[in-house]
Amino acid sequence: MSKNGEVSSNQGPSRPTMPKPELNLFGLEKRKGLNLQIAGGPSGDGAAFMPFPPNPPPVQRPRVPSRTIRDVLPENTRDRCRIYPSMQSSGKLQLSATEIYDFTSDDLQDLGEIGRGAFGAVNKMVHRKTNRVMAVKRIRSTVDEKEQKQLLMDLEVVMKSNECVYIVQFYGALFKEGDCWICMELMDTSLDKFYKFICERMQTRIPENILAKITLATVKALNYLKEKLKIIHRDVKPSNILLDRRGNIKLCDFGISGKLVDSIARTRDAGCRPYMAPERIDPGRARGYDVRSDVWSLGITLMEVATGAFPYPRWGSVFEQLQQVVQGDPPRLTNTNNAFSNNFVNFVNTCLIKEENQRPKYNRLLEHPFIKGIDQSRADVAAYVCEILEAMERNGVSPFTTDQPAQAWVD
Repeated sequence: MSKNGEVSSNQGPSRPTMPKPELNLFGLEKRKGLNLQIAGGPSGDGAAFMPFPPNPPPVQRPRVPSRTIRDVLPENTRDRCRIYPSMQSSGKLQLSATEIYDFTSDDLQDLGEIGRGAFGAVNKMVHRKTNRVMAVKRIRSTVDEKEQKQLLMDLEVVMKSNECVYIVQFYGALFKEGDCWICMELMDTSLDKFYKFICERMQTRIPENILAKITLATVKALNYLKEKLKIIHRDVKPSNILLDRRGNIKLCDFGISGKLVDSIARTRDAGCRPYMAPERIDPGRARGYDVRSDVWSLGITLMEVATGAFPYPRWGSVFEQLQQVVQGDPPRLTNTNNAFSNNFVNFVNTCLIKEENQRPKYNRLLEHPFIKGIDQSRADVAAYVCEILEAMERNGVSPFTTDQPAQAWVD
C-alpha cells in the first residue's frame, strides 16, 4: 500500500478499552446510497508478499460473483451508527471466486506494522486458514467527518474496481474495538521507494522498458476510473503506484478521488501539491478541471522516477510554487547523452504541456508510440522487481515507504 512506512516488529500491547466513539462512516443511509457492486479478490494473481522468486503464471479462475456492501459488513453493524469498542464483529473475506470466508480479527495473524498515516495504521497480516498475506488498514474510530468521507471514497472505488487488474484488490472489512479494518491486496513496494533505491543507492536508472510498463498500467488504471466510475484520481504520484514480484503494477489510494460531473471536477485543495497541475493551483482560475490534471501529475511522476530527481527545486513557500508552476515554464525532459528514447521524451513532455486544452486525455496517451503495442507480458517486470527487492534486502532497506512529499517540498 502506498501510505506505507518502515516495517516494525514491535506490535506493542493490546489496545486499552476506549470510550464509546462516534463512527458514522458506515451508517445505514450511506451504505444504502453506495449499494456497491463488487467482485471478490484477484483472480489468481495473489499479490501477497512473496519472499521467493515468482511462481509460474496462475491459471484462469472463474469470474467472481458480485456482492454489495451489505455482504461485506456484518448484519449487526449495518444498522448501527455507534460501534462499541468491546464489539468484535465478523466480516466476509473474499479472496477469489471460490474462496469466501466468514472471519473475525482472531482469524488474522499480525506480522507487524508497515505504515502509519492520518487515519491509523497499515499492518501486514496473514489469514490463518488460507495463509494469504494481506495489507490491513486499521482505521481509527475517532476519525473526523472529512476523514470519514475520504475513507468511504477509497473503499467505494476499490470495491467497484476489482475487475481492473491495474488497481489494488479489496478482500473484505470488519470492525474491531470500534475501529474499521479494511483487508487489501498486499503489494511488495511503492514506486517511490523503488526508484529512490535504484537511483540513490545503486546509482543507476530504471530501464525504459520497465518505465513503459509502469506508464501503461497507470494510464489504464486512470482510464478505467474515468470511463467506468466517472472518477478522477487527483493524487497521482510515485508513492501511489505499487509493484510486486509477479510483475503487477497497480494504482492505489483513492481517498481524495473526485466524482466527475460533465467530466469536470471542482474541489481545489485535494491532492499532493507538488504534483498538482497549474490549473489546479492557480488562485485566479474560476472554472473546474478534468482528467488532464492527472495527466500532468503523471508527467511529473515519470520525469521524477526516470531521472531520480523531482523536476522542480525545493519550494520555500506556496507562493514560490505558484510562481514556478503557474507563471513559469513547465519542466522539460531532455535527451542528454541519449539517456532516453525520443518517444519517451515526447510522451513526458506531452503530459507536461502547460495549457490544459492542449494536453491529451487518456485515449490519446494510449495511442502514443511510447506505450502503444508494447508487450503486456509481466515477465520482464517480475524479474526486474525481484532483482531490486533482493538488492534492497541485502542492503537492509525496507521495501515499504513513508509518504511525505508535501512536507519535503513545501516547508
